[in-house]
Amino acid sequence: MSAKRATPKTKSASRKTASKKAAPRKQSAPKKDEVPEFSPEQELDAFREMLLIRRFEEKAGQMYGMGLIGGFCHLYIGQEAVVIGMQMAIEEGDQVITGYRDHGHMLACGMDPKGVMAELTGREGGFSKGKGGSMHMFSVEKKFYGGHGIVGAQVPLGTGLAFTNRYEENGRVCLCYFGDGAANQGQVYESFNMAELWDLPVIYIIENNQYAMGTSVKRSSAQTDLSKRGLSFNIPGEQVDGMDVRAVKAAGERAAKWCREGKGPYILEMMTYRYRGHSMSDPAKYRAKEEVNKMREEHDAIEQVRARLLKGKHATEEELKEIDKEVRAIVSEAANFAQESPEPDPKELWTDVLAEEEAA
Repeated sequence: MSAKRATPKTKSASRKTASKKAAPRKQSAPKKDEVPEFSPEQELDAFREMLLIRRFEEKAGQMYGMGLIGGFCHLYIGQEAVVIGMQMAIEEGDQVITGYRDHGHMLACGMDPKGVMAELTGREGGFSKGKGGSMHMFSVEKKFYGGHGIVGAQVPLGTGLAFTNRYEENGRVCLCYFGDGAANQGQVYESFNMAELWDLPVIYIIENNQYAMGTSVKRSSAQTDLSKRGLSFNIPGEQVDGMDVRAVKAAGERAAKWCREGKGPYILEMMTYRYRGHSMSDPAKYRAKEEVNKMREEHDAIEQVRARLLKGKHATEEELKEIDKEVRAIVSEAANFAQESPEPDPKELWTDVLAEEEAA
């Protein structure tokens, strides 16, 4: 493998990069077209997958209240269209990495609900053998690289995954998710700089649910249009209706095409909304109940798809209820598996731990 390919910071590569970056990109960002319609099959798939996340998270919340899930638990209810739309836009082999609101991402990647729920309850059958809990799960098979509990920690890691893609010239793209609160972290901008400097194939997806850990974007961010956060690095970005799965998929396809063409990173700010508090321990007193109800009634991602299916006569109420019944059965099976799965053997405390001599 040539040195040029192996390290972007060789002398010749550095000179080439420096001259190239002396001026902003000449390529223009992809144009936002009107939201394309879904086929009936796509609508049904989106409905089913988003409903699975919704019902799973509702069950997780219930089990947390019963004391079956301990520690932190951050639910994804309300944001389902973001991750499902993006999964519909990418190809097999593309990677996903996210923060601690991760259950929906895992399910969207195709991870078994039983293993996800078992991990939430700290059981042996979980994806991290019951040792990671809600915020720390991983699946090499499904190209899901976590679940990270430190705010913004996944951004440099996702940038590293994209560097691997460039190094190996494998045509893969990394989806790196983080929230509006994490968008103010310094490591995010260090990652932006390197990603643009080296034309890394990474889509930075800002899930702007408007309240971070409990403070509104308007009160915490000088620049509230987070899609513009990459401008000083010449990274294009756009705001997307994160409550419309069709708009998400279309934006994801534009961004993925940009990355695969070797043009570098892209930013998508998903304008979305979480119905629950930051975590299960958050009473969310910083916003009015009327605001939440208005979002549920007028912008709910799942209800939008349901309405289109019924209006287009692509499904009946009875058929949609049957899908809901099937999804609830899957979630119920996952909950039962989680409760019946044994707790990890105490010896597991000493596995998967990197000792100092091994590190050396």
